[in-house]
Amino acid sequence: MWDYEHSIETEAAPQDIWRLWADVENWGDWNAEIERIEINGPFAAGTTILMTPPGEDPIPLQLAEVVPGELFVDEAQFDGLLLRTTHRIEKLDGGRVRVTYRMEISGAGADETGPAIGPGITADWPRTMASLVELAQR
Repeated sequence: MWDYEHSIETEAAPQDIWRLWADVENWGDWNAEIERIEINGPFAAGTTILMTPPGEDPIPLQLAEVVPGELFVDEAQFDGLLLRTTHRIEKLDGGRVRVTYRMEISGAGADETGPAIGPGITADWPRTMASLVELAQR
């Protein structure tokens, strides 16, 4: 298994971050790595999302878990691998919030393939998360 986690702290209200997450069709407003995105149902477990990064083929995702106001987990599968990303909001003291993204790559060959593909997938997370919380603070 390969894993990576990145967190950012903010004064943005948790409900404002959640509102941006649940508005899947507008993720491109704060995530430059999305050229096009479609959601096929409500923002709930079992719903599928088709995300197209700039110049790449669409990536099918499935919402595996959704806990409103707290977290959501999306999963992508390819070549025997499971890419599972958890997006979490945690309330801190003093009205601050920690936003955490965590990716786990598991499955056949994950120990070799994860380090080869994971850093490229997660490289934009600091910038993307900064854009997310900046928009949530407005």
